[in-house]
Amino acid sequence: MQTIGKLLIVFGLVLTGVGIVLMFFDKIPLLGKLPGDINIKKDNFQFYFPITSSLILSFLLSIVFWLISFLTRK
Repeated sequence: MQTIGKLLIVFGLVLTGVGIVLMFFDKIPLLGKLPGDINIKKDNFQFYFPITSSLILSFLLSIVFWLISFLTRK
């Protein structure tokens, strides 16, 4: 039961962190406005696909998760 409790606490902290990042997402400089991000605007249509931003975010998350797994090895 203690393992489930710890897991729920970690899950709650992760959700809180994601919520805070989403609140301030518009104020993060250059994210979503990098070269390679596709943004098409027509009369009543807008299509946005952040390819470059997604690649950079994926790279950074990969490094973070690798560091976490490296530091928690026994």
